[in-house]
Amino acid sequence: MAYSSRSPRRGALLAGAVAVLSLLTACGQDDGSAPQKVSGTAGPATESGGSPASAVSSPAASTPGGTASSSAPRTGGTTSGTGTESGSGSDGRTGATSTRCHTSELRAAVGRNNPGAGQENFPIVLTNKSARTCTLHGYPGAAFVNASGSQLGPDPKRSSGSPATVTLKPGQSAWAGLTFSNPEVSEAKTARPAALVITPPDERDHLRVAWTAGEVPVGGNSSSVFLTVFSPGTGA
Repeated sequence: MAYSSRSPRRGALLAGAVAVLSLLTACGQDDGSAPQKVSGTAGPATESGGSPASAVSSPAASTPGGTASSSAPRTGGTTSGTGTESGSGSDGRTGATSTRCHTSELRAAVGRNNPGAGQENFPIVLTNKSARTCTLHGYPGAAFVNASGSQLGPDPKRSSGSPATVTLKPGQSAWAGLTFSNPEVSEAKTARPAALVITPPDERDHLRVAWTAGEVPVGGNSSSVFLTVFSPGTGA
């Protein structure tokens, strides 16, 4: 009877211990044993094949519209894919080495007047003083200037002609004609220049030659000055 009176209490204690043990066991399984799913994470998941899946891009990694800033190549200011830079050579011809005579390679002179029919005709002579062969093509630039360098009269005009490339070996010359009406015949307004400023074709720097041929027309009737294209020689 003593045994039977203690048995229900012992059974209750035993059942309580089993319940507590079961609860502790269940807590131990939830702590880290199952992955926590959190929305919006960028961490890699594992696909069925065992390789990591692509991470989800965060908003900061994309530009508006969902395109990454590095997705499109930047063009402009770069060389082409063939390695050839765009642009032109110093003579204006793409990819070509310049053979043009530069101002620093030339010596300028004004030849003797060859007048005729009320016209004054002077050859403008450019001579290659460099050690290389170079070329002239087209018309020179020219202007009469006073002692202070100010231009006298309008810019000369170009006479009709067919420009041709003139090749100058070291020491060789080419000439272009400078022509105007005799001021005494045309009764144009005149001035006495100190120099003639000459610019070779396609150049910006000029050469200065003293002018010793007297008065030139700078305004009024028949005051235009004309230039011709370059030809081989000195025009003498």
